[in-house]
Amino acid sequence: MVPRLTKLPWIPGEQQWLDLLDVVRDEPVRNRVMLALAYDAALRREELCSLRTDDLDPAHRTLRIRAETTKTRRERVVPYSAATGVLLSGYLAHRATISRARGPLFLSESRRNYGQPLSLWTWSKVIRRVALTADVPRFSTHTTRHLCLTDLARMGWELHAIASFAGHRSTAAPQHRSTAAPQHRSTAAPSRR
Repeated sequence: MVPRLTKLPWIPGEQQWLDLLDVVRDEPVRNRVMLALAYDAALRREELCSLRTDDLDPAHRTLRIRAETTKTRRERVVPYSAATGVLLSGYLAHRATISRARGPLFLSESRRNYGQPLSLWTWSKVIRRVALTADVPRFSTHTTRHLCLTDLARMGWELHAIASFAGHRSTAAPQHRSTAAPQHRSTAAPSRR
């Protein structure tokens, strides 16, 4: 029998993560909060870009990820860190200058699409630009998800808890995360709740 090889997801090393965070510090508040939420809640690109203002619960620092936006069509509620909460508060104040209407959380500020929901492609372009500027070309919109789930495994979370947090149907998908990469990001990543 031939053993099946499983390619582990790529995650950045400590210095690559720090370089990326240095670049992100200079980004507009919308981009900073999007990256922070993507990491904190292990969000897929569509889940992040589809967030609505009524999916937020700032009092409990949680997000509702609606079933219709997920790959597995399973709704879940996930936490975000206090630091992300501060960024989110700043973004909400900024967002109110663009639109006070409820609806999509992340809005475009381009002249062509001002006030419209931010598209998946725009978010991909933002992350690509940030990754190239930080000289971390392998970083993608999905990297923060892998990073978060790997960090949860390193902190000792059980596989079923990680799978539930990520919205996976089974524990098969996150099993490889505990061996994905060497330890790093002691304080560089947003803290877990």
